[in-house]
Amino acid sequence: MAGILAWFWNERFWLPHNVTWADLKNTEEATFPQAEDLYLAFPLAFCIFMVRLIFERFVAKPCAIALNIQANGPQIAQPNAILEKVFTAITKHPDEKRLEGLSKQLDWDVRSIQRWFRQRRNQEKPSTLTRFCESMWRFSFYLYVFTYGVRFLKKTPWLWNTRHCWYNYPYQPLTTDLHYYYILELSFYWSLMFSQFTDIKRKDFGIMFLHHFISVLLITFSYVNNMARVGTLVLCLHDSADALLEAAKMANYAKFQKMCDLLFVMFAMVFITTRLGIFPLWVLNTTLFESWEIVGPYPSWWVFNLLLLLIQGLNCFWSYLIVKIACKAVSKGKVSKDDRSDIESSSDEEDLEPPGKNPHTTTTTNGTGGTNGYLLTGPCSMDD
Repeated sequence: MAGILAWFWNERFWLPHNVTWADLKNTEEATFPQAEDLYLAFPLAFCIFMVRLIFERFVAKPCAIALNIQANGPQIAQPNAILEKVFTAITKHPDEKRLEGLSKQLDWDVRSIQRWFRQRRNQEKPSTLTRFCESMWRFSFYLYVFTYGVRFLKKTPWLWNTRHCWYNYPYQPLTTDLHYYYILELSFYWSLMFSQFTDIKRKDFGIMFLHHFISVLLITFSYVNNMARVGTLVLCLHDSADALLEAAKMANYAKFQKMCDLLFVMFAMVFITTRLGIFPLWVLNTTLFESWEIVGPYPSWWVFNLLLLLIQGLNCFWSYLIVKIACKAVSKGKVSKDDRSDIESSSDEEDLEPPGKNPHTTTTTNGTGGTNGYLLTGPCSMDD
C-alpha cells in the first residue's frame, strides 16, 4: 500500500518541476490546499442531501400547492394479472412475438397491450408536484452558489486578469472563502452523483452521471495541485445558466406559458454564450496558453486540460440540443408542450390519452420529444 500511495502521489506527475509536497505544507504564514481537506466533502454531501429533503417537504411543497400544482401522477393502467406478471417477472418492453402471444391469450389487440405496458411503465414516474419540488431545490442552490461565486470573485485579481491564476504558481495561499466555495461545490456534486439513483430517472442518466463524475474529478484534481484559482472561474461560469433552467421548468409545471418561454430563451442565450463563447475564449485560453507561457506544462497539467476539453465536448452536445429545441419553438411560435417535454422527458414516453377513453381503443398520442440531454437536470459545473 505504501508503494501504491508513493506511486499515486508522485511529485513529478502532480507538481511543476522542482516543486515538492513539502513545499506546499501549511505554515503559520500561509495555508495551501491539502488532499485530506477533501474528506470533508462526504459528510457535507450527506448534510446537503438531508437539507434538500427538508427543503422539498417544508418549503417547495407548500409553494407548489399555493400554485395549484397537484400531486396527480400518470394515468393508471387497468388491473390485469397476466400482464402484471409479465411486466414484473419477464419484461417491461415485450417484443413483437410476446405481444402477439398475449393478444391471443387475452383477446386484446396488440396496440391495446402496448398501451397497457406504456401506462404501466409511466405509473412509476413522479408526479408534477415531485418534479416541481426537485427543480425548486436545484434552483435555490444554484442561485445561492452562483451569487456566492460572483461576490467572491469580484474581490479577486484573477477575475479581471486571468494571468494571476498562474503568477507564483503553485505557491498561492488558500483563503477561507476559496476553501468554502470549493468544498461546497464538491459536496453538491457528490450529492448529485448519489441522489441521481433515487431522483427522477431520465433518458440522459448515463451522460449526466459521466458529467457529474468528470466534475468531481476536475474539482478534486484542481484542488490537490492548487489550480483552485482557475477552478473558481470554471465553477462560476458553469453555474451561471443553471438557475434559469430550473426556473423555466418551475414555470412549466405551474403552467405559466409566457414566463416559461421567456426563461427558456434567457437560459439558452446565457448557456450558449458562456459555454461556447466565454469558456473557450477565456478559461481554456488561460489554462492552455497563458499557463504554458508562465508555468510550463507537466503531467497533471495535461490531464487537467483534457478534462476541461471533455467538459467542453459535453457543452457542445447540450448546446446542439438547446438549438434544436429553440428551432422547434420558433417554428411553432412558442415553447410548446412537445418542446417542453424535450426538457422534461423521463425514461419512457407518456401516453396522453384523454381521461375516460376506452383502454382497448388504438388511438394514442405521443407526448414526449426525442431529445433530452443536459436540459434534464441542468448542467453541472466544472460541472456541467
